[in-house]
Amino acid sequence: MRIASWSWGGRPHVGLISADGSEATPLAVADAERGALSIIRALADGDALPAAAGPRLPVTAITLRAPLPRPQRNLFCIGRNYRAHAQELAGSVFRDQTADEPTWPMVFSKVPETVVGPQDAVRLPAKAISEQIDYECELAVVIGRGGRDIARSRAMEHVFGYTIVNDVTARDVQMRHGQWHLGKSFDTFCPMGPWIATADELDGRATRVRGWINGELRQDGKTQDMIFDIPTLIETCSRGITLLPGDVIATGTPSGVGMGFSPPRWLRHGDVVRIEIDGIGSIENRFEGG
Repeated sequence: MRIASWSWGGRPHVGLISADGSEATPLAVADAERGALSIIRALADGDALPAAAGPRLPVTAITLRAPLPRPQRNLFCIGRNYRAHAQELAGSVFRDQTADEPTWPMVFSKVPETVVGPQDAVRLPAKAISEQIDYECELAVVIGRGGRDIARSRAMEHVFGYTIVNDVTARDVQMRHGQWHLGKSFDTFCPMGPWIATADELDGRATRVRGWINGELRQDGKTQDMIFDIPTLIETCSRGITLLPGDVIATGTPSGVGMGFSPPRWLRHGDVVRIEIDGIGSIENRFEGG
């Protein structure tokens, strides 16, 4: 299935997207404002998929929102999870990481207010706040059945599905504070979508992540090249912490980020970032302001 959240007729809706991506069928959910969250929770509890709540609509007639427009808590995010990306930032973001192959995943978070839709504008901060805005194209795992201390061998049983995120980052703020939370958590700094592809449609352990800036291909990586695979990330994030249905784990970005160029290629007003992941689809966001 592909589960999406959208606006139509001045109201939020949640439902299914057809296999070819052309039609949307609304479902009867209690809180459409929260997007797919109620569906994820219901299915995790063993309930049936909600019934259809209206006629099918062409996707061209609706405005897609993030599938989880306001996550229930911070997003779990993974840094330094592709070897080539670790190498390209070895002299900056990862300069204090001396091991060629880290022992544990690097985990940080983004606040829920970062999330915007798959076609929404991303707001650049005033230059006095940051002039070094970067993109990070990523596959995100959406947790279905929750749990704590999840074993790696059983971790994929807890995956509801996958979506796309752009882990937008203010690099100067990230470097200034050392701890990454502030530089990752500006408003609108996590475009998400276009929907959630459920785990029966896609194996996130074997797909391809690509990103274009103004039509130029910058990032192209396979999730098979992750240093820590998806089961390991779920095991790590659930150690002593109960993962909940609807939690999001962004799995890291391939090489090709703006900071990795010499000189760096920061995002500017009018730039458009398109991210495509095989088996899910694409998101495309324009950066405005600054």
